Amino acid sequence: MLEKIIEWSSRNKFMVVLATAFLIVGGIHSLRNIPIDAIPDLSDVQVIIFTDYPGQAPQVVEDQVTYPLTTRMLSVPGAKVVRGYSFFGYSFVYIIFEDGTDLYWARSRVLEYLNYVGGQLPQEVTPVLGPDATGVGWVYEYALTSDRHTLQELRAIQDWYLRYELTALEGVSEVASLGGFVKQYQVVVDPNRLLAYDLPITDLITAIRRANLDVGGGAIEMAETEFMVRSRGYIQSVEDLESIVVMATPEGTPVRVMDLAEVRLGPEMRRGVAELDGEGEVAGGIIVMRYGENARAVINRVVNKLEELKAGLPEGVEIVTTYDRSGLIDRAVNNLKHKLFEESVVVALVIVLFLFHLPSAAVVILALPVAILMAFIIMYAQGLNANIMSLGGIAIAIGTMVDSAIIMVENAHKHLEREHGDKPRSRIIVEAAQEVGPTIFFALLVITVSFAPVFTLQEQAGRLFKPLAFTKTYAMAMAALLSITLVPVLMVWFIRGRVRAEHHNPLNRLLISIYHPAVDFVLRWRKTTLVVALALIVSIAWPLSRMGSEFMPPLYEGDLLYMPTTLPGISVTKARELLQQTDKIIAAFPEVERVFGKIGRADTATDPAPMMMIETTILLKPENEWRTVRTERFYSGWPGWTEALKKTLRLLWPEERPISVDRLIEELNSAVHFPGLTNAWTMPIRTRIDMLSTGIRTSVGIKVMGDDLAVLAGLGEEIEALVRTLPGTLSAIAERTVGGFFIDIDIDRQAASRYGVNVGDIQDVIQSAIGGMNITETVEGLECYPVNVRYDRDFRSDPDSLLRVLVPAPGGRHIPLGQLASIRVSNDPDSIKSENARRTAWVYVDIKGIDVGTYVENARRAVAEQVTLPAGYSIVWSGQYEYIEATRARLMVIIPLTVLIIFVLIFLSTRSMVKTGIVFLAVPFSLVGAFWLLYLLEYNMSIGVWVGIIALAGLDAETGVVMLLYLDLAYKKWSEKGRMRTRGDLVQAVHHGAVQRIRPKLMTVITIIAGLLPIMWSTGTGSDVMKRIAAPMVGGAVTSLLLELLVYPVIFYLWRVRALEKTALPTSERDIEEQVVPDSERRNIESNGGNL
Repeated sequence: MLEKIIEWSSRNKFMVVLATAFLIVGGIHSLRNIPIDAIPDLSDVQVIIFTDYPGQAPQVVEDQVTYPLTTRMLSVPGAKVVRGYSFFGYSFVYIIFEDGTDLYWARSRVLEYLNYVGGQLPQEVTPVLGPDATGVGWVYEYALTSDRHTLQELRAIQDWYLRYELTALEGVSEVASLGGFVKQYQVVVDPNRLLAYDLPITDLITAIRRANLDVGGGAIEMAETEFMVRSRGYIQSVEDLESIVVMATPEGTPVRVMDLAEVRLGPEMRRGVAELDGEGEVAGGIIVMRYGENARAVINRVVNKLEELKAGLPEGVEIVTTYDRSGLIDRAVNNLKHKLFEESVVVALVIVLFLFHLPSAAVVILALPVAILMAFIIMYAQGLNANIMSLGGIAIAIGTMVDSAIIMVENAHKHLEREHGDKPRSRIIVEAAQEVGPTIFFALLVITVSFAPVFTLQEQAGRLFKPLAFTKTYAMAMAALLSITLVPVLMVWFIRGRVRAEHHNPLNRLLISIYHPAVDFVLRWRKTTLVVALALIVSIAWPLSRMGSEFMPPLYEGDLLYMPTTLPGISVTKARELLQQTDKIIAAFPEVERVFGKIGRADTATDPAPMMMIETTILLKPENEWRTVRTERFYSGWPGWTEALKKTLRLLWPEERPISVDRLIEELNSAVHFPGLTNAWTMPIRTRIDMLSTGIRTSVGIKVMGDDLAVLAGLGEEIEALVRTLPGTLSAIAERTVGGFFIDIDIDRQAASRYGVNVGDIQDVIQSAIGGMNITETVEGLECYPVNVRYDRDFRSDPDSLLRVLVPAPGGRHIPLGQLASIRVSNDPDSIKSENARRTAWVYVDIKGIDVGTYVENARRAVAEQVTLPAGYSIVWSGQYEYIEATRARLMVIIPLTVLIIFVLIFLSTRSMVKTGIVFLAVPFSLVGAFWLLYLLEYNMSIGVWVGIIALAGLDAETGVVMLLYLDLAYKKWSEKGRMRTRGDLVQAVHHGAVQRIRPKLMTVITIIAGLLPIMWSTGTGSDVMKRIAAPMVGGAVTSLLLELLVYPVIFYLWRVRALEKTALPTSERDIEEQVVPDSERRNIESNGGNL
């Protein structure tokens, strides 16, 4: 069938070229319009429920809001983890869904289940869904600065001018405000005045609420015109508040708010602070991108809109970019674009060097971009982003994509050399393509199928590597399709003129002169060759036993995130001071362009940060502007008289080079050192994904699960102290689950009943007079600001003052709180975390100089030996390790199944178990180079490395098939000519199939290696991940080639020799190729005295 397709394509060139032209146009359109991002979205499908419960302690929030919500959400279809967070004044519930769940279906299910739980929540509480965004939704951040405006004015500009304009942009899910002060009308009550007028504070609150209202009075008709009646009653100013009448005395004298309290403007209580460059507080905003949107396009819209809005800003106000992911996107995509170009150039050079025929190279060079454009069409139709992983799939496939064209072109050259013009040139080329085309098509099919395990990866591993697997598969499939359609047409058109014989190329002659005696040697020393090959395979055990493991290699994003943790109970004032100090130290480094610090949370459900968590985004300058540092080289200590030689060596191994990221982080970590502050350095995207998926922001996390928070806290601190002593621990801190400071008011119900006071009345006074309540909002044009009622600070600043707070009682009495309750200071949770309705305490561990897998194995052993868990308590190892274990278990099942599928495909192609077994020997041959190169490069085993090994298995099948193909063709030729009688004949055939066909074998493998080398020497964004994929492919291709060239001839000889005569003399000394000489050429030879 495949031969017929090749035949049809060569006869219908116009149709093939026309279809190709349409595909090129479609590919260019897809390339221009495909969404662009830095990395795939690695975050889980999740829905966030946010509940604001102002002034309430974490335990109250947990009992009344978080726990009812989490227990109900456990039964939502598709939910695999329900994580709850209870903080001071608000609650978060994260519902993590199974992979593949549609986000908007998940949101609708959560809304449905929220209806069931509504009756169990406090009346004043309204849970809301977070934005339809993911963990990588924070694509752009900015700050507002001014030396003429207050933080309150800057926050007002953000909230009422910038926020809604930016929210309206396509692709923006939410604009979260951060920092500054929200304006608040504060009614500061004097309880003595309330007592003088015999007024409870609840009457004051009711009066203010009733005095802040616009109403309508219907409509009246006057002079044939309808007039709508309205009453303007909104509070517009401090004076409006002060003049509100609360009551009238028996004499009719009005008692106004100003008679009972002082009314002033002030800041609303805040749970987040923003700071810029260590210079002081700022207000700002965070752009949260909607799920599935084009990050690059969204950022462009935001930047353009901000430029438009700058014209309307008050004089002196500036918008400063504090984080912009477009820089990372551009660096990542441009880096891979350059690698793709370099790979294409290197592949073209290899072809020209081996064939000495530029038009033939054009066949491959033209087919390659067409296959890539066709792959982009499918990517665009499927909705895949162009990112470092999807483009990386094409990058690692380039060398293999051209293999089919290379072998077909080379085979056409060989046929043209042999035929000497007896057939039409186009017929010779088509027959050459038909000879090897079907086998190569099958080999490419095997490579495509070999990536099946990657498609089975789940969670973060699947989300990271599936785009790469998709694009590699599409690129290989398109290359296979073109090999039987477009490539034969291009061969007929471009393989013209003088085609040099293989032996005319000095490179080919050199290779044959080296390989010929090598084959002689291995055929003579067959057992020794097999023993050496077996020893090399066994040597894999050495590097494999010394390699660590990690989930995925670090992705350097070009920016850093500093995430230290303070101890619980830190005040906003101290947090602000600490934030400014750390930012100022970081900003002093010459590599740092900007520092944007945040402590606490932004006004978004995607930020569950407590007040003790600092997040400082560090924008770095381009690396060519970084300092150079001295690096010790092997020649650095040589004596002075070798200076001339040193100058030469410095060109290759310079002693001065730009400071590395790791070195910069070490210096930052040493500089930023405060008591009670546990440092952690990471990347913005990576951290946000980890925090929202596992809740753990460090590479290793330990979750202690149980019921009693005090026990959890003790276990967490015990584990913290233990892991700090382990080798490789950079920092470790356990959450102090009972580390918050509380003033507990314990109501004496018996005393309350004696005074006739209801407990609820006491709670109302505590909540409003002491805690302060936002009772209404002013409406000032489009702006709305809260009105808060609270006792003056002097009456609530310490426990003794609280005891004197008056509680209204029947009969006009006012009872001091001290006669109704007792007050004590205690330590309790300042935040409560739960997972699937079980309370947890987390231990964050940052590591250095050790891989995650080895560290966790050591830590688990130490914790199991030295920490005793009470009944009902358990430990879960989370962070990257959680994904390592899940992925490893899946690969152990899927990889054997894939190997079986590849085995079946090769058997269907060869119809021989022996041939299939010979082809499969390429796999262990390749693993020798793969694991040794990984070991020498000091790479750990990671998902990226396994993806590279999976890709290598497909390459092995292809190179094995090609090698066996030529040995088999030579054997068949000798058999057809009646010359396969003796062992000498077999040796002759093996020599022909191996030595005389070394050119296509080397071309296929060298193009694969040459296509991957630009990735290996790359240093740009995303190169760390791509190097882990390319390294086993490069090392494996080298050893696979060497062992196939030397061992395959021996194995083929041993397989075919059994039925032959034992004599070492061949039937004829002449090569088969020498006998294929047309009559016209033979007459010319004879007329020249037998000279060719």
